[in-house]
Amino acid sequence: MTPAQLSEALRAALVHAVDDGTFALDPAAIPATVHLERPRQRDHGDWATNVAMQLAKKAGTNPRAFAEELARRLAQTDGVATVEVAGPGFLNIRLDAAAAGELARSVVEQGGEYGQNETLAGVALNLEFVSANPTGPLHIGGVRWAAVGDSLARVLQASGAAVSREYYFNDHGAQIDRFSRSLLARALGQPAPEDGYGGNYISEIAEQVVADALAAGETDPRTLPFDDANEAFRARGVDLMFAEIRKSLEDFGVEFDVYFHEDSLHKSGAVDHAVARLRELGHVFEADGATWLRTTTFGDDRDRVIIRSNGEAAYIAGDIAYYLDKRERGFDRVVIMLGADHHGYIGRMMAICAAFGDTPGVNLEILIGQLVNLVKDGAPVRMSKRAGTVVTIDDLVDAVGVDAARYALARSSADSMIDLDLDLLSSAKNENPVFYVQYAHARTVNVGRNAAEAGVRREDGFDASLLDHESESVLLGRIAEFPRVVAQAAELREPHRVARYLEELAGSYHKWYDQRRVAPFGDEVVGDVHRTRLWLNDATRQVLANGLGLLGVSAPERM
Repeated sequence: MTPAQLSEALRAALVHAVDDGTFALDPAAIPATVHLERPRQRDHGDWATNVAMQLAKKAGTNPRAFAEELARRLAQTDGVATVEVAGPGFLNIRLDAAAAGELARSVVEQGGEYGQNETLAGVALNLEFVSANPTGPLHIGGVRWAAVGDSLARVLQASGAAVSREYYFNDHGAQIDRFSRSLLARALGQPAPEDGYGGNYISEIAEQVVADALAAGETDPRTLPFDDANEAFRARGVDLMFAEIRKSLEDFGVEFDVYFHEDSLHKSGAVDHAVARLRELGHVFEADGATWLRTTTFGDDRDRVIIRSNGEAAYIAGDIAYYLDKRERGFDRVVIMLGADHHGYIGRMMAICAAFGDTPGVNLEILIGQLVNLVKDGAPVRMSKRAGTVVTIDDLVDAVGVDAARYALARSSADSMIDLDLDLLSSAKNENPVFYVQYAHARTVNVGRNAAEAGVRREDGFDASLLDHESESVLLGRIAEFPRVVAQAAELREPHRVARYLEELAGSYHKWYDQRRVAPFGDEVVGDVHRTRLWLNDATRQVLANGLGLLGVSAPERM
């Protein structure tokens, strides 16, 4: 019996009790899904629910009496061994071994689909993440968003959402101008502008811009008049820098469905279109020669200039146009992931959302991530040899590899600061979380390999009642939690829940491995107990692989 089947059995018992008049309850009050959770103390049973405490008052009775009647009815369900009422009205449910063990076969048969759900079915969601300016290599903060964002996209898709991964390509404005002037200065052998960019990568890109121009038979851009030279280095330099960022992300296992150019908002008339729309809605006014958006109406701390008195669009104008563009492309929900220095951005963006008639927190969500600190040999790692002032994505991958980097960055809540110990992440120790989980998967494969050599085959038999050891009950319980964990990770936008779950599952598997054998020992004859344990072993392998896949991390067969 799966948790979903037990939940449905509980709901059916509630419906029957309402239909026969036992519970004076409005049928509409019965939840579509009765929530179950694993008791913290295993001797309390396999599953627990507080549904009686939720519904008793509505039914005009006390929770314990409600729970006792529900327990009596549920106990008659096939596969339910016992139902006990605890405290003020909790139900503690224990399944018989056969009913619990059936989950092993169900998981193997579902394969890669196990854990998927339909909680977000029909939702078109635009997820924007990373979106680093193409003025330097992707730094560690952006790398965290790459790992978390891509994992979140996978979790959302596993929950039924139609997700479009989007990278906002900042190729408009003052930062790009400083970048181009830095390239030109370096190409001319001059010091970088006071507000410019440093690092060896500037020299590399400047040299490449010149080399590409000469190879194409074009004029050496260093000899052009300043404005023309600056434009040449801007256009080619931005392309080169962004191509490098994109290549680093692809090597990191992160690809985007859309690369959206900021400059296109200004060239296409999208800004004018968005301002006109807001004007029609009555939220735009003129003052001091400028055009303003009245964001204070929607909770912002001050109104915002969108078109300056000199006719130039303010930065927020692009944000306004970009949000409207996403909504007009058909996305129900827009999720934007931003760095730790963007807290002040939230109020104005939510005001923009509301100004268009949308619901902040529903049509628009903004997730803020915190900083990442790297530690090696017990000391902070602060600088990259190439970038000069930051640690880049390539630095991190070179140090620990893609799998360890992605897992380590995705396993903590994005809104908490984290320290990554590079020595630990590159080690083959159980204290290294990615090694611990991957090793569990490799062990399941090895167990299957040894079982095959001993003649143990799943297809020759399965008797769920034989999975009656405490370690098997615990392992089955962990496996059963996976769909709920995935759905919750999607709902809360917290993919780290999948990583933490995998570590718990790996721990339960390692304990089971130490106490139960799949391959027969010595002269022992192969029997259903070995075959049934192989089903459980392979079910664990499937869940580990599915979970690692949601994090974009490989599931190795040997380690």
